[in-house]
Amino acid sequence: MAALLSLFLLAWPLGAAAAKPPVLVELFTAQGCGSCDDANAYFAKLAERDGVLALTFSVDYWDYLGWTDTFAKPEFSERQKAYVARLKLREPYTPQVVVDGREQAQGLKSAEVERLVRAAAAAPRNPPDIRFVSSRRVDVGSGRPGRGGAEVWLIRYEPDEVEVQVRAGDNRGETVVQKNVVRQIHRLGPWRGRPTAYRMPPAAEEGLRTVVVVQQPRGGRVLGVAERTPERDAD
Repeated sequence: MAALLSLFLLAWPLGAAAAKPPVLVELFTAQGCGSCDDANAYFAKLAERDGVLALTFSVDYWDYLGWTDTFAKPEFSERQKAYVARLKLREPYTPQVVVDGREQAQGLKSAEVERLVRAAAAAPRNPPDIRFVSSRRVDVGSGRPGRGGAEVWLIRYEPDEVEVQVRAGDNRGETVVQKNVVRQIHRLGPWRGRPTAYRMPPAAEEGLRTVVVVQQPRGGRVLGVAERTPERDAD
């Protein structure tokens, strides 16, 4: 009964519009990328800004240079490849920044990234309401998913800065510092504009923050973003 009531409230908002979601900024980087240090440093500052959710995805295709990235997973590289296809790029590269699934920029071109973030923040949006019912369930309300529908993604990341001492490859002997490193990504299911409840898998490890992203398929534009508040992580 409580679940039905929750979905009913999502379908019929009580007079208030859904809060404007943060701009989702994704950095695709690698510990073995010799040109990524400056982008990592800039991104760490961007992550502290209000109205921005900055997430670092480590990719694995530079591992052949001699250093196996300690945070990279194939699914992170697949997410970047979806953006490459959607944005009609020739190939994936690092450091790359993608803003709200709409635009991309070279991660070292901070002025261009700033321009894209400002434009995304100013753009009109009508996100669906996203409510975390517990640590294992999230509800997405009604809205307009657009042509082809949308997908709901769970992302978990480490909120603190992490340091990794690289012992091989292009960055041998260097300490790589990264912020908001993604450790887990999972597709929860499709969203077709109707209120829907999704079951979330348990966190891969303790201390991770939980984010839910509603996004058009195959690297499409981001429709909504919500982060579970830390004080509820023990639920």
